[in-house]
Amino acid sequence: MKKPFLQKSNTGKLGERGVTMILVALAMVAIVGIAALSIDVVTLYLARQEAQRSADNAALAAAKIISLSGLTGDPANTSTNWVKVCGPDNGTDGLAGRVAKSVASQDGVGGQVPTTVNVTYSAQSGGTLGAGTNDCTGLATSSFGVNPIVTVQLTRSALPSFFSRIWGNTGNQVSATATAEAFNPSNSAIVVVAGTTIPVRPRCVKPWVVPNRNPLYPVHAGVKYCDQGAPVGACNKWVDLGTGTIQNQGVTLNGVTTPTGVIGETFWLSPDCRFGNQATCQLRNASPQGNYTGSFRVEPPPNLLYVPGQVGTTVQGVPSCSSGDTYEEAIEGCDAPTNYSCGVPANGNVVDTTLNPELKTVAGVQCLTHQTDDTNITSSSGQDYLNTFAAPNSYPFQMLAGSGNPTGLRDTPISASNSVVSLPIYDDVANPVIGASTTTNVTFVGFLQVFINAVDQYGNVNVTVLNVAGCSNNATGAAIDGNSPVPVRLITPP
Repeated sequence: MKKPFLQKSNTGKLGERGVTMILVALAMVAIVGIAALSIDVVTLYLARQEAQRSADNAALAAAKIISLSGLTGDPANTSTNWVKVCGPDNGTDGLAGRVAKSVASQDGVGGQVPTTVNVTYSAQSGGTLGAGTNDCTGLATSSFGVNPIVTVQLTRSALPSFFSRIWGNTGNQVSATATAEAFNPSNSAIVVVAGTTIPVRPRCVKPWVVPNRNPLYPVHAGVKYCDQGAPVGACNKWVDLGTGTIQNQGVTLNGVTTPTGVIGETFWLSPDCRFGNQATCQLRNASPQGNYTGSFRVEPPPNLLYVPGQVGTTVQGVPSCSSGDTYEEAIEGCDAPTNYSCGVPANGNVVDTTLNPELKTVAGVQCLTHQTDDTNITSSSGQDYLNTFAAPNSYPFQMLAGSGNPTGLRDTPISASNSVVSLPIYDDVANPVIGASTTTNVTFVGFLQVFINAVDQYGNVNVTVLNVAGCSNNATGAAIDGNSPVPVRLITPP
């Protein structure tokens, strides 16, 4: 067989050999690079989310400490106790800052604790402290005590990455900032436009309606308690009716009967209903009364008579230990906040004396707080308690877990407790008489936040004041919702 005259050269095939392998290798490099870049982007994105979440939680935690401390009940720092709440976090002072850093460390960013956490304080009326200065005591002359603002800024450096440095992120670092506010409506007109008083609407209020009178502050000199040995109505008010300003501002320690301020006052809440088998509330006194002495079933002064609020809607968060009607359930759980509108004229807020609250109060408080012995009113029988019992001797007040606390943290410090409750304050000037065995419309002008120390077998509840929030009887601003009378919320700095 003759060879073809023209033969094909193999040079082309030889030149193409290995090209496919090179292309595959290049493609693999590109794929790996894209995958690395994707991992980088996702890592940084998730880290930023974690950083922001951590900053939010830390700021809210610090604001909660400020709210619960009663700092807003001493808005000018007359007791010089602010440093213990928001001073330099040196292990003794600055509890809010220490809590913020602890929460940020627990949350973590990128699987590690943040590299730095800075806590600063400011007020909407001005006086912002310099970066890194975690001490609020220089703001005592501003509106900080009305609406304390705390800002947490955190960073996380040395994040694991592949190619993020291409974009100039040489430190592989993320940061986040969050600002939270503990807002007290008392004196809120000084920090908003046009002097509007802004009311609050706590999500959980107990149906014990108290008059606007402080049982430990008599108006007349030489009288130990108001309304005792003095004309009726001789008590100082909890809040000013025109502005909502807290009266008798400051902090009292050791549960003394001659207080130096409203925060820390300890007294008895006693039902304004005769004890017995009456189905309705047979009033002890139709006019509001402080330091009542007319019955052996009322604990001795200092005390303040309360009347039951109307529970007209479905109660939320009722625990399994509940066994009573809606009034008892409202003590154990949470009544609807719309039943307790602050600053609204007598329209919708109702006192209900068609029921007798005494034994229902005993059962409700025992279920709520885990108190097991209503004859023991001097120590804990299961309920959380203050250090010391019913007479905290240092500020900020320390709550300790009782043996009935479901967390099992007996006798250890806690930052939340079912024993912390909110009560509505009504205007006993506009509504001086409560009707017996009927319903009476009243105007709520503020809220008390108290710690329940104990309940006795007659429905008397021993409490220590943690905070006061006033909204006056003519508030016009939109209500701020919150878990307490001094709600905590994230805000955008002005």
